[in-house]
Amino acid sequence: MSTSIFTFDLLPVAAAALGLLALYKAPTGWRRLQLSRAKHPSLAGHSRMAVRLARLMPSQRFDEQRFFDADDASAEIVDRRRASFAALSAGLKRRHARSIATTQAMKPSLPDLQFTSTYRVPPPFSPLVQRELPLGPVMTSSDGHWLTDADGERFIDLAGSYGVNLFGYDFYRDCIAEGAKRVEKLGPVLGVYHPLVEENARRILGHARMDQLSFHMSGTEAVMQAVRLARYHTGRTHMVRFCGAYHGWWDEAQPGPGNPLPAERTYTLRDMHERSLQVLRTRRDIACVLVNPLQALHPNKPAPGDGSLVDSSRRASYDRAAYATWLKQLREVCTERNIALIFDEVFMGFRLGAGGAQEYFGVRADLVTYGKTLGGGLPVGVVCGRAAWMKRYREERPADICFARGTFNTHPYVMGAMSVFLDALETPERQRQLVEQDAQQDARRARLNAALEAEGLPLRAANMSSIWTLYYTQPSRYNWMLQFFLREQGLALSWVGTGRMIFSLDFSEADFDEVLRRILAASRAMRDGGWWSTGPEMDSNKAIKRRVLMETLGLRG
Repeated sequence: MSTSIFTFDLLPVAAAALGLLALYKAPTGWRRLQLSRAKHPSLAGHSRMAVRLARLMPSQRFDEQRFFDADDASAEIVDRRRASFAALSAGLKRRHARSIATTQAMKPSLPDLQFTSTYRVPPPFSPLVQRELPLGPVMTSSDGHWLTDADGERFIDLAGSYGVNLFGYDFYRDCIAEGAKRVEKLGPVLGVYHPLVEENARRILGHARMDQLSFHMSGTEAVMQAVRLARYHTGRTHMVRFCGAYHGWWDEAQPGPGNPLPAERTYTLRDMHERSLQVLRTRRDIACVLVNPLQALHPNKPAPGDGSLVDSSRRASYDRAAYATWLKQLREVCTERNIALIFDEVFMGFRLGAGGAQEYFGVRADLVTYGKTLGGGLPVGVVCGRAAWMKRYREERPADICFARGTFNTHPYVMGAMSVFLDALETPERQRQLVEQDAQQDARRARLNAALEAEGLPLRAANMSSIWTLYYTQPSRYNWMLQFFLREQGLALSWVGTGRMIFSLDFSEADFDEVLRRILAASRAMRDGGWWSTGPEMDSNKAIKRRVLMETLGLRG
């Protein structure tokens, strides 16, 4: 009797408690739902799930038979591919024997080289490609936008030193030589400041329209410091990055596969989307928002590399006005919520113009990071910001500091090369080049696309200023082969292949005509070799992805 009464009396109390708990938890649950809805629906937008799947994915390697008919092509097409592959292999090995041998000698002791050679193409194809199509990334000299390998073979460089090469290699050679002369009396003395430090700082701040800066030795390091400063001044824990954006290889900026630890204090949101703005408006733990302007070329998609080119779904396009509108919306929300808006211009800084993305898109950031070309050919990272964001200590709390130092920061030789770079950047000729490059690059891209279309080749280019991406208009599992035909034609790409081409501004129209000719020749060889033909059941990207999934699950050999 007492038990039933006791239970009965507790029911309304329990119900009330559950109701109060639900009310307490409701805001948290809503914020979690809101955050989830602001993520991109792809795996790139869900880093934890991507990591779990990556760890579970088994190894899949094609034998020599399956390598050539992974799309169930006809026997005639398979034979054409075999012949094309054998001829390409023999030619590359013959023409670049020394470079390949030197690369193979380096490979056992260089994990970077092991990684890039393995992931240059989709994993199932990689073993045979590494054996029969070895590329030798060993170069012995440069001039302008040309590279020469250990065999004396010359290439037109379309890798652009990963963004460093804006004005041509001769220019950076001069920057380093002249810069060394400017600081030779001091030499490599570290921990003190050469007088050029003050001059460089003043000039960079003028271009960035900021108050203060700090020098670092890499772009990754600069971004790390910018995020640290934002957390220090806001007292908040989390940073926001947008789906697909690259901000260096450090843990929190690169969640997902490649990072062995979960990025617990990073929100990856959908680029150019209202739901992301809503998350920024309502959460109280966000210290900063990181923006890489290059994402305007392929919003919400990772940097396009041929290692993940399993079909033809890669796309890119650039709408400057739309991206500028998005940045203005971000600026308004960040101002309203006291969130630091950080422009990561390590890659694009000074390529879009002397004022960078801030000037190009008409939006002011709180902090800006630079690197690559600013060093005049030497390693550098820079954080620029408004004084309120840059200060590393509190007057009223002397033990409360935001520490950051580095032995090689403000290295005299880096400061010298940087000084020469800034001299050139500020000349009327260079200013004119930067202003005119968008129209010039757009016209060249249109010319290339028209030539490809005229010959019925399933390849197109998209660009954001002097940064280009190639994409494919016809379903195929073998698009990654094009990088090797481009190599045969004397075009040097970075290890990500056709996903990224970077033009230095010393390309004349005649130079570009030669690039166009070589791309067309490589594309014809790709077509004639049967690599863009496919079996009847593999006539769509959806069908190709379904087949890749079955192979991954071991349901098809």
